[in-house]
Amino acid sequence: MERHPALDRLGPLVGEWSMQTSFGPALGRASFEWELGGHYLVERTGVPDVPEAPDGLAIIGVDAQGSYLQHYYDSRGVTRLYSMTFEDGTWTLLRDKPDFSPLHFSQRYVGQLSADGNTIDGRWESADHGTDWRLDFTLVLHRLG
Repeated sequence: MERHPALDRLGPLVGEWSMQTSFGPALGRASFEWELGGHYLVERTGVPDVPEAPDGLAIIGVDAQGSYLQHYYDSRGVTRLYSMTFEDGTWTLLRDKPDFSPLHFSQRYVGQLSADGNTIDGRWESADHGTDWRLDFTLVLHRLG
């Protein structure tokens, strides 16, 4: 099976990143790497100095319609499915319907890739019914190396 050409657009995410949030000074790490013949992009995250922050694993692939999906798992046992876009340097994740668990609130992440490709300036937001989005926290990634 040939690799879906939409996956090529995710190349700017590949690598090692530091993570900084609005929670405080602790830095976490994120890594993105191709797996299974380049058919999936795997993201691993962790914030070792903040015990209440979960470690995460996300698998990004392409569905039959050519749209991105992110399957998210974390050390709390949370499993979620996000629709995803990555266009013109803007990365969005959206969860607005029940998936593996009930939907008590909608979530979205919007991150902007800098022109040099070394920073993603983003924010996680939530909404009770998919409207009136409010900031949960900022999440900024800085490429390492």
